[in-house]
Amino acid sequence: MAFSFSFHSWNIINFLSIIISFSLMTMESTVTQAASYGSVVQFRPSSWKLAHATFYGDETASETMGGACGYGNLFDSGYGTNTAALSTTLFNNGFACGACFQMKCVSSKWCYKYSPSITVTATNLCPPNWAQDSNNGGWCNPPRTHFDLAKPAFMKFAEWKAGIVPVTYRRVPCAKPGGIRFKFQGNGYWLLVYVMNVAGGGDISKMWVRGHKSSQWISMSHNWGASYQAFAVLGGQSLSFKIQSYSTKEIITASYVTPSNWNVGMTYKASVNFH
Repeated sequence: MAFSFSFHSWNIINFLSIIISFSLMTMESTVTQAASYGSVVQFRPSSWKLAHATFYGDETASETMGGACGYGNLFDSGYGTNTAALSTTLFNNGFACGACFQMKCVSSKWCYKYSPSITVTATNLCPPNWAQDSNNGGWCNPPRTHFDLAKPAFMKFAEWKAGIVPVTYRRVPCAKPGGIRFKFQGNGYWLLVYVMNVAGGGDISKMWVRGHKSSQWISMSHNWGASYQAFAVLGGQSLSFKIQSYSTKEIITASYVTPSNWNVGMTYKASVNFH
């Protein structure tokens, strides 16, 4: 079962810290590629690899809402039901949040005919279950590479009663409409930003913020999942962001994303995105 997260469940963050430490020791080496066309960096698909997939929740996908990436209601944030919780090996300390994976069910009687492929976005963590053997229930135990899908996504390529199926998968560019979205939390001295609707590689490695009254960019630290934070007084200013892709290392600038009277609890949309 995938991980259910509440913004106020700070005890869970301690749990994630333990998982993250183990992830860094056991993380699968993943090679991503990018191609440059003029001044535009294009994320390119990776090679195909083998893994397994299960599902969690029911046909409504209600249990997939929230999640360790911090996207909240996945319908409101644009991810819908084509989502996956990643095993620790794939989750990569939350830096895999937003990444897109294409996969096919293979070598199982439960796979649908003609092996249709699905594309899902990483929105959650599937934590280890050390009470279960890694080959019998502990599907997300390191060093396993595993996807725990929303049930509607699983049912697009295999019979749900299979429970678990072998898959072949690869990273693919994320096709997201419009610009990157920034959801604000925090207070007058601490800005916490959830980064959503990221195209291209889908993942973020670094962020900077700047108020219009300053010429200096403030480096934001990675909080958890797809969120970044700055300990600074930024109220009363229109905010701009610089965002670096984890996969391609490209940096783009989203200028004047917010009005001067921005508020926490709001989501602001940029006019730029990765490719």
